[in-house]
Amino acid sequence: VRMAFPFDLLVRSLCPSIIGHDCVKAGILLGLLGGTPSSGGLEDTKSGLTIRSNIHCLIVGDPGMGKSCLLLASQQVAARSVYVGGNTSSTTGLTVSLSKEAGGEVGIEAGALVLADQGVCCIDEFDKMARSNQDGLLEAMEQQRISIAKAGAIASLPSRCAVIAAANPKQGKYNLNKTVAENLNIAPPLLSRFDLVFILRDNADIDHDKLVSGNIMNMYRQQDNHNDDRSRSARKRQKTMESALSKQFDIKQRLPWVAQTQNPLPAELLKDYISYAREYCKPKLTQEAAAVLKNYFMTLRYPENGQCRNDSVPITTRQLEALIRLSQARAKSCLREFVLKEDAEDVVELMRESVNQVHMDSDGRLDKTRGEFIFVIIASTQIVSNYCPGAINYTDYIP
Repeated sequence: VRMAFPFDLLVRSLCPSIIGHDCVKAGILLGLLGGTPSSGGLEDTKSGLTIRSNIHCLIVGDPGMGKSCLLLASQQVAARSVYVGGNTSSTTGLTVSLSKEAGGEVGIEAGALVLADQGVCCIDEFDKMARSNQDGLLEAMEQQRISIAKAGAIASLPSRCAVIAAANPKQGKYNLNKTVAENLNIAPPLLSRFDLVFILRDNADIDHDKLVSGNIMNMYRQQDNHNDDRSRSARKRQKTMESALSKQFDIKQRLPWVAQTQNPLPAELLKDYISYAREYCKPKLTQEAAAVLKNYFMTLRYPENGQCRNDSVPITTRQLEALIRLSQARAKSCLREFVLKEDAEDVVELMRESVNQVHMDSDGRLDKTRGEFIFVIIASTQIVSNYCPGAINYTDYIP
């Protein structure tokens, strides 16, 4: 049994100055790698569907949780990236704008999403963006293009970029009694376009606080050595991992162990690795990986012990496509040509963590009626069959 993968070391090397938030770093890394693009370009001519390969992530958290540092780190390791602030951005600044030339002709000026084509667009202070400006992201995030029809100019510009956004709750602290859309004042159609949503809460944890405070002190003292608390925690985790070699470790166990025992890669090496993986690795979904994703998806939709419809998690076909894109990005991190079962298992664990954070109430229970989505089972069958023909037969699962 392998105790770690190349994917774990890449997560460790992304923003190493931030202690913890390993699942968030993993989601950002998968967003930087992206899925396998369609061979026909933006639109698959056989099925007539627009298949998106880029992964969008939303980080919601209390102030001081390092959200901006994560965005800056992702911008630095991306080959092509644009960093903007939601409070200083407008609809035309994010999409496209028209300008009058000297000869009276109309010129088109590209915005942030168009400039970040085939790259990543980092949007900080996403909650400060006006609702009218958020509407301009709907087409760009899902259709990966921006259409404009103004002053006699009709054009469609590509915006094939991943969106990584960070936002603060309206009340300054995340309220578990409200949904994510209510905490951020974001329209549900825009929120459903994010493949992964992470909630960062500032909870009191003495062990984690010791690691964070020791790391901050070492940064200001300009010392590279680890503090004693971190070393003791690493040795304890090392013994725990070595004493259970017969078990399969999930992503929540591996990432902290790698973060405390391995040194991060240089930023330039990480940037070159991500660029190479995006350019030359085009992994395809296998039957084994499709079976893992299928079982998890149908478990969310139709739980075994569910007594009513409210017992299911309200996810959409976009989340079904997100599972496939994330598994392809996970295979890219290991420079593989096919998506293996272990890739799908890590993606399922990451998606489960995101779903639990979104649907967790103030009592620590999963309230599966908090979603505001609509699901179409017929469309999902066609979506997955485009990635792996014959992989899923939903008639065996629909009650």
